[in-house]
Amino acid sequence: MKNLVLIRHAKSNWDTPLKDIDRPLDQRGLQDAHLVSSNIQKYLPKKFVIWSSPAKRASDTAIIFAQNILYPVENIIYNQELYTFEGKQLEMIVKSCSNTFDSVILFGHNAAITNFVNKFGNVFIENVPTSGFVSLQFETDSWDTINKGQTNKIIIPKDLK
Repeated sequence: MKNLVLIRHAKSNWDTPLKDIDRPLDQRGLQDAHLVSSNIQKYLPKKFVIWSSPAKRASDTAIIFAQNILYPVENIIYNQELYTFEGKQLEMIVKSCSNTFDSVILFGHNAAITNFVNKFGNVFIENVPTSGFVSLQFETDSWDTINKGQTNKIIIPKDLK
């Protein structure tokens, strides 16, 4: 069995003239990342690895979540390929994951995350919002054979406020 948790980066700040990859989180993003990450512990697999896009907003979100779930931030794996907005590329990355990992928590971007959860989950989500958490489970022992899975949990900031 394979478990995948997809988390969209928290809300970012558009007010400063930076390259897209360098945009930081805004105040609401910081608050929402803490709020969601403080409410997910019981929905996480026992063992997992964290992967993140290197974009500042995604990596900062991953660090906040890691700190709140007591995961060593130095163990976060940053993958340049996760800086994608395309669902097909995200699918290729997930399907290429080493089978030594049964559970992966992945921090990334929309529209890739929403497209992925709608293709591989069994619950339609119109839009995974910033700081949104979606847990999927697949009845397979190999990442490259994942197909339609089970959407186990969806947590979005507005449901916790």
